[in-house]
Amino acid sequence: MQITDKDRELLALLGENARMPVATLARRLGLSRTTVQARLERLEREGVIAGYGVRLSEAFQSGLIRAHVLITIAPKTLPAVSVELSAIREVTTLHSVNGSFDLIAIVAAPSIAELDRLIDHIGALSGVERTLSSIILSTRIAR
Repeated sequence: MQITDKDRELLALLGENARMPVATLARRLGLSRTTVQARLERLEREGVIAGYGVRLSEAFQSGLIRAHVLITIAPKTLPAVSVELSAIREVTTLHSVNGSFDLIAIVAAPSIAELDRLIDHIGALSGVERTLSSIILSTRIAR
């Protein structure tokens, strides 16, 4: 899989707005519409672009309480804990990490009370030994 500088520019534009029309992408990249369409199809076919999704507005996200939940798990429980965490819709992202914690879950809840309930639920999962949470106050950079 070979990614060119123009492919990177295209991916950056899609990161800003995945619904941007191909004609607009072509104009901003200085390429023909056909060329951009072919690049998109190649990037999808090669698995660089796995899909297109919704990016929520700051106004909506500012109404959610988001947090990082650092999780330490018992040995050999990663697969089971990962399955259980993936079933919790408020868990938006799950990272495996090194260090004193094994996982970092990014969670979002509509209120502090719901966030508290969610963190308690995560802490009670079989295989979870301990958690440490940090509420996200603001996002300084999002790419």
